[in-house]
Amino acid sequence: MLFLSLLVFGASLVHARPAQTRAASAFVDPTTGGGSWLDVAGTGVGEPMNVVISGLSSPAVLTDDGITNFARAIGFSTECFDIHLGAPQSANLGDGNGQVNQTVELRQDFGSSSIGTCLESLIGGNHFRVFRQNGTMADTGALFLAVSKEENVAEGHTIVANGYNIGRDNLVSAAVGTTSFDGVTYSTTSETLTGVMPAGTDGVNHGIAIDGNAILLTVQID
Repeated sequence: MLFLSLLVFGASLVHARPAQTRAASAFVDPTTGGGSWLDVAGTGVGEPMNVVISGLSSPAVLTDDGITNFARAIGFSTECFDIHLGAPQSANLGDGNGQVNQTVELRQDFGSSSIGTCLESLIGGNHFRVFRQNGTMADTGALFLAVSKEENVAEGHTIVANGYNIGRDNLVSAAVGTTSFDGVTYSTTSETLTGVMPAGTDGVNHGIAIDGNAILLTVQID
């Protein structure tokens, strides 16, 4: 009887104190933690983080190497000879980390993952900056991408007209469906996050209007 009583008592303790686990989440809206959907590109202006790689994607995609390989599968690669000109941009993703510099910047490679981004640096094209949401207030692992299409070097790499919306839509078009690089195959779905940013030009770098939407991509490795 004593043994049975101990078993019942132990079971009651288990039910009274369930194991604490962190629920998986696609992302947390940066504004709920004091952050913003605009990064910081200069005094009083920023660029929209208009694509989010979901924290529910395959974990390998969300690493530095993983996002670089996925980028190569959809037509982007690292900067020409790993040379970055200009100061990095920063962002507050409302995760408790405050303002943090971009993790990496990736550029359109025009079909050549080795030297194609050198061509992008000359003639312009699509590019994006990566920011990771991993602070103690919102440890989702989601990647926020600031995507835009830029002019050629003669134009100082400014953003083309409507370049934030165009850059976002071009990246999403390349990503959705099945893609692959270096033996890794990806299956990607998209969801529109309507109105997460104010539409228009207020606070947006170069005074280029945005539609206020972001796209959530969930990327699974097959």
